[in-house]
Amino acid sequence: MTLGPYTYLTLSMRPESTPQVGVSFHTPHLKVRAGLLLSDPRPYLELASDEANVHISTTGAGPVTAADLAIAREIFTAAARYLADCEQLHAEQADKDAIPDTTGPAA
Repeated sequence: MTLGPYTYLTLSMRPESTPQVGVSFHTPHLKVRAGLLLSDPRPYLELASDEANVHISTTGAGPVTAADLAIAREIFTAAARYLADCEQLHAEQADKDAIPDTTGPAA
């Protein structure tokens, strides 16, 4: 079963545990932006749909640390992997769609 586009948000709160927030974007209406807030200055990354926004910035919204650089590299690597996986699956689907169906009745 394939669902239509959606954004899914969960909040889990358990006694004596850190609350957990989950945001899942499954929509072609996702906007991704990055930039530099000039007032501080500090970098930011934003993922947004009509239903939810996720903002990522430096530790404590302060100066860029070595840990911030490590996280930015992880985001970059994960995004490159996501792109490669999407491109591969898209190409495989296009190849599959281009193969004529010869299993049906003869014309």
